[in-house]
Amino acid sequence: MKINNKILLSLVLLCSVLSCTSSESKKEEQTNEPKTALVDYVNPLMGTDSSFDLSNGNTYPAIALPWGMNFWTPMTSKMGDGWTYKYDENKIRGIKQTHQPSPWINDYAAFSLMAVTGDLKFQEDERASWFSHKSETVKPHHYKTYLADYDTSVEVTPTERAAYFKFTFPEDQSYILLDAFFKGSMVKIIPEERKIIGYCRNNSGGVPENFHNYFVAEFDKDFEITHTWGDKWALAENTLDNKGEHVGAIVGFKTKKGEEVHVKVASSFISPEQAQLNLDREIGKASFEEIFDKAKQTWETELEKILVEDNNIDNIRTFYSCLYRVLLFPRKMYEFNNADEIVHYSPYNGKVLPGYMFTDNGFWDTFRAVFPFFNMVYPELNGTIMEGLANTYKESGWLPEWASPGHRDCMIGSNSAPIIADAFLKGVDLKGTEILLEAMVKNATTAANRPLSNGNVIKSVGREGIDYYNELGYVPYDVGIHENAARTLEYAYADFTIAKMAEKLGDEKLASQFYKRSLNYKNLFDPTTKWMRGKNKDGSFQSPFNPLKWGDAFTEGNSLHYTWSVFHDVNGLIALMGGKQEFENQLDSVFDMPPDFDNSYYGFTIHEIREMQIMNMGNYAHGNQPIQHMIYLYNYANASYKTQEKIRKVLTKLYSATPDGYCGDEDNGQTSAWYVFSALGFYPVTPGVNEYVIGSPLFKKATIHLENGNNFEINALENSKSNFYINSLKLNGESYSKSYLKFEDVQKGGILNFDMSGMPNKSWALGITDVPYSLSLRQEINP
Repeated sequence: MKINNKILLSLVLLCSVLSCTSSESKKEEQTNEPKTALVDYVNPLMGTDSSFDLSNGNTYPAIALPWGMNFWTPMTSKMGDGWTYKYDENKIRGIKQTHQPSPWINDYAAFSLMAVTGDLKFQEDERASWFSHKSETVKPHHYKTYLADYDTSVEVTPTERAAYFKFTFPEDQSYILLDAFFKGSMVKIIPEERKIIGYCRNNSGGVPENFHNYFVAEFDKDFEITHTWGDKWALAENTLDNKGEHVGAIVGFKTKKGEEVHVKVASSFISPEQAQLNLDREIGKASFEEIFDKAKQTWETELEKILVEDNNIDNIRTFYSCLYRVLLFPRKMYEFNNADEIVHYSPYNGKVLPGYMFTDNGFWDTFRAVFPFFNMVYPELNGTIMEGLANTYKESGWLPEWASPGHRDCMIGSNSAPIIADAFLKGVDLKGTEILLEAMVKNATTAANRPLSNGNVIKSVGREGIDYYNELGYVPYDVGIHENAARTLEYAYADFTIAKMAEKLGDEKLASQFYKRSLNYKNLFDPTTKWMRGKNKDGSFQSPFNPLKWGDAFTEGNSLHYTWSVFHDVNGLIALMGGKQEFENQLDSVFDMPPDFDNSYYGFTIHEIREMQIMNMGNYAHGNQPIQHMIYLYNYANASYKTQEKIRKVLTKLYSATPDGYCGDEDNGQTSAWYVFSALGFYPVTPGVNEYVIGSPLFKKATIHLENGNNFEINALENSKSNFYINSLKLNGESYSKSYLKFEDVQKGGILNFDMSGMPNKSWALGITDVPYSLSLRQEINP
């Protein structure tokens, strides 16, 4: 693979198209070959300048392979803090193995390594060392920082289930500490094997009683000192093992200036023997440099699936930084046993079982764009993820909605349905189609026997209020079920995806039943205000009603945000509002009003509200997921130019490859996937439908290398900061007037040419059939 030559060729071709005719310019293009690999455009620090009060991503630098079982990250915060790495902090406490999908969900199975020199300091606060971002290298495949208090550099490069550390010490008494963290841990030092083994049990919920993360660390230098510590940081000198609530191990040696100590580390959820097997298989006798090169090449291979070309380097950096985030979750939670069979520890029943398992994902976020991205670019991978969902159902009796590592009580909805249906309808090879449909129907019909967590129903499993919903056509406002209107809208869309899947499988009776239920969104539309509104059990609307009130009937948003959650029947929503002009006016009003809000339900201004308030886009709250598709809805009202201008504003104003580069929670790749799709020029408004809605491409050229061997090329050569409107469009050389793109047209490969302009073409995509899918326009059966 010669990526530099690929980029060079693309730039030369682009220069030719743009009439860069001077011989001096041509000579410069030919001689100054770009030296940047795609992975080097990625900034894993994007989004790390965040806090509880204001999220600029709520991310941490994940040093990992795509979908890896283990990530590694520097710790600037205390053990147990969900904001493990804060960009504005200036001390490092250790390099942690992490499985955290979100600060709100927090971590599990974490432990850390840290280096100190001179006088031994092992307690968390005391051992922390000053560091600077100026002496920090942060790439997906490599982290390096200088621990100023110890004149020591620490580096790590990952595999899927292991990692290679390199410590470069001064001439001093040097130590490496392994902190096995709280909530139950064990360490054992084996000097004759230069090893530390043990386990950690820390978690934030969603684990069986027998949950362990077994680890092994192999050193390339003999130990001169061996200590451990026990509970309450009690140092046990000259000991080899310890066990308790929170224990750790210390090994020490005399080092010369510049001496390197290497540590190979791996872990397993299955057994100590499996941890050793993971280490031997994934690192073995390889050098640090060999693992570094392999990790870098792994990322390069994945990032090369989409090649973007432009003269705006900042946009390229942001694109690949977002693509990196899309490729991190869900996490592989399976391993390969001695016979090379795929096995997993079940976070649902505590058994070791055959087959795939994935975790650390909230489908309320990721059904919107992450999984549609997988169906477009990674169908084989998504097939294994779906197989993992089937295993979750077999092992727990329910599909997951938020898993970390097992079922977690977080968020609402029934969003496993659109994820499964979209994969099936897009031709992903599903092993267990019938059992997955059975699980989807169970979620949509069964209230009894939902699993318990500490005696409480896990609200993210199954459907809260399902009996009300199926009887009345909505979840009532006045029966003690919070976020009832949001639940109703999300259930209705999920019902549509169940209907689509059942229909394709030939079950017309089931399809008809769920198509009818998918129209339940109409029950919450208030024609007097033209907004969705909570409704009481007796059929009256909730009162008083303030469409600016966050929470209450809605989830992390207000009526202005959730009214548009009719993904499957936007035309039906248009009809309820009184026609396309009224619909367009209602969309406009969200952007045109000031960022007013009512936070009384929460009693304080949650970070999602603050992020909306400060973005200067009215009440549009791009930093949270419910409204991220909204801009694309202008297409349904034949006002595509408004989609184009607003998409470009969000792409260029609300994202950047910087520590404050997001405008809200990144959330398992979803906010990044919005960027990746939108920068390409289209977006999957309705997973479960074979269409993408067209926006405004950001780059002059993008090429998607598809898994089937085809390439889909997107050209917008006149694209610029001012030329973001579509003047005309051609697909494979033929004029194209539709404001949507077929999934099949992308998969077949081809060329999509955008003719971009600085002036809106208000006559483009004006035909009745030019608008994207709506159930009421193209319904397969009569609901």
